[in-house]
Amino acid sequence: MINVFVLQNGRLNQVNIESRSDLENVAPVWVDLTEATENERGWIKSIYGVILPDEDEFSDIEASARYFEAENGDLHLRTDFLYEENTVTSTVTVAFILARNILFSIHAEYLPVFRLVRMRARSRPGSISDYRDVLLDLYETDAEYSADVLEGIYQRLERVSHSVLKKSLTDQDAADALNIIANEEDLNGRIRRNMMDTRRAVSFLMRGRLLNAEQFEDARQILRDIESLDGHTDFLSDKINFLMDATVGFININQNKIIKIFSVASVAFLPPTLIASIYGMNFRLMPELDWAFGYPLAIGLMVASAITPFWYFRHRGWLN
Repeated sequence: MINVFVLQNGRLNQVNIESRSDLENVAPVWVDLTEATENERGWIKSIYGVILPDEDEFSDIEASARYFEAENGDLHLRTDFLYEENTVTSTVTVAFILARNILFSIHAEYLPVFRLVRMRARSRPGSISDYRDVLLDLYETDAEYSADVLEGIYQRLERVSHSVLKKSLTDQDAADALNIIANEEDLNGRIRRNMMDTRRAVSFLMRGRLLNAEQFEDARQILRDIESLDGHTDFLSDKINFLMDATVGFININQNKIIKIFSVASVAFLPPTLIASIYGMNFRLMPELDWAFGYPLAIGLMVASAITPFWYFRHRGWLN
């Protein structure tokens, strides 16, 4: 699918592309390809002379070669963006190509950051002047979107903390809390990696002397925003570790309660077992043959020896 955007009065307007002739009759500032077909890729190559990378090529590229200038002068960037589907958040690699004063983007999923950029460009006339502003706006929106996701993580961790730090925590509650905490830790790590990747991409643009003075200042502001997000991710990481330790601690407490019950029971029933063992050792001179109260006395001693430890444990408060 090809999404073509032209710049009109500082606003991004989408142009419907259904054939090659439609693409030839527009002067785009941004060409966005989502799961493009071979025919669509061929249109881009023949009209603009841009060779688009395959999905496997830009997703498996080495981290050290994610930003480079091709032999024909085209700038290539590979940047990760957050992607959410069915409450599961992952990262999608987007290939950017800056050529012919046009921004080309290739990705396999429909990303929310791209939708937000188009909405903002329509509502803020004059915010975009060329293809470089589109790319910077994508990075700026990515930072803002990551900040929103971090806020969601904080809210979910707050609910987990209320359930973990309450008076009683069952094993099922602890298992649910651990599942949520693990997911939030994974998402927080993805955001940290995503922000690191965005920082590298913006720094590459600044070093390449591609930006004008105003765009250079916008890039510096993006880096400052990313720097501020690092502190939030560090705080969330500490909070996640605290909740993880607290939850595991409560699980250990619940397990110790079970072990305590078995320990008390084993100690309490040790004297009756000892009495029964000693009473059953004498096979030739059995008291019940000469004394009618032999069995009742043995049973009474066994009951008394079992009750006495429980009374002592309760008196010392070990059963509370």
